[in-house]
Amino acid sequence: MTRHFDAAEYVARQARATAAVQAKELDALLLFAPESQYWLTGYDTFGFAMFQCMVLTAAGDIHLLTRMPDLRQAQQTSTLPHDHIHIWPETYDANPATDLAQLLAELGVSGRIGFENQTVGLTDHNGQRIRAAIPGLIEAPHLIRSLRQSKSEAEVAMHRRAAELSDDAYDAALSLTKAGAFEGDILAAMQGAVFAGGGDYAGNEFVIGSGQGALLCRYASGRRTLEAEDQLTLEWSGAYARYHAAMMRTIIIGAPSDIHKRMHSACQEALAACETAIKPGDPMGHVYDAHARVFDAHGYHDARLQACGYGMGAIYNPIWVDFPMFTKGNSQIMQPNQVFFLHMILMDSASGAAMTLGHSVRVTEAGCERLSRHDTALDIR
Repeated sequence: MTRHFDAAEYVARQARATAAVQAKELDALLLFAPESQYWLTGYDTFGFAMFQCMVLTAAGDIHLLTRMPDLRQAQQTSTLPHDHIHIWPETYDANPATDLAQLLAELGVSGRIGFENQTVGLTDHNGQRIRAAIPGLIEAPHLIRSLRQSKSEAEVAMHRRAAELSDDAYDAALSLTKAGAFEGDILAAMQGAVFAGGGDYAGNEFVIGSGQGALLCRYASGRRTLEAEDQLTLEWSGAYARYHAAMMRTIIIGAPSDIHKRMHSACQEALAACETAIKPGDPMGHVYDAHARVFDAHGYHDARLQACGYGMGAIYNPIWVDFPMFTKGNSQIMQPNQVFFLHMILMDSASGAAMTLGHSVRVTEAGCERLSRHDTALDIR
């Protein structure tokens, strides 16, 4: 299989990661986050649902401990040579944490060993087992994550393609959305547009809901048919080489109410304010403040959420969120070539009305760039 980036890209990433391990005075870092493993070597699998660990030593050596079903996955998708891929034996009473400890001993790794502990790639059960097998582990959940945040030009190109696929998916949705349309057909067309464009499954399900379901921000099982007067909320993301560029919209079926018009106007204003607040060198909390200030001025304090977006990247299930989020008081500094999803969400339970508006942006040297070709007008069908 062809890897998505050239050899020079992976060499540069591995050099940055090795330098970060050395700067933290670690002898090795245990990578359990699938995003870290993918970014570092191209290793692409959902095998993180089982026990697997990638070891990055302070000398820059990289080894993988995984299960037999992922042997060829690692051979075909990663930069790892065959003798750096290790298989732990699967038996009823297997404890791969002890195999990991043995691998570290064989590699001559001891002393200060960091590990990623804030990831779905390491369950609490397995976390307890590695702590028992390798005493004194040092929590290092953000070391690789921080390196991934500011994207290379090659990664930005992947985000751009993901954004094109998100736009294609929305075009497909708009072509079918009308009174009498079945949600399942709309969802199928959106996902089909991504696949037809060479994209991947996104990091979580596309969100679709109409009627009262338009007030939901999560996917839920069950489909309905759109009525003559209705509202349809969609949240989705194209994904290309695992890179995402999420979008969000509420479409009105029939005549929009004055409530919907006012909510949409507030969402447009809030989105523009957030884009203005995105500046490299400024804290992420400034973006949240801009969002809250606009919505509160329009009287929507109780209808808004406590976050207005988050990072985008090459992300695996169960969610495409690449933390951190735009929340109150977030002091993390924004950097050029970060990619963020901005979502303006109003859910008014009193009136039963929903309105959302969102797309992905890239941080530039002076501000931000929209990645979507769609405008922010209210879509009515």
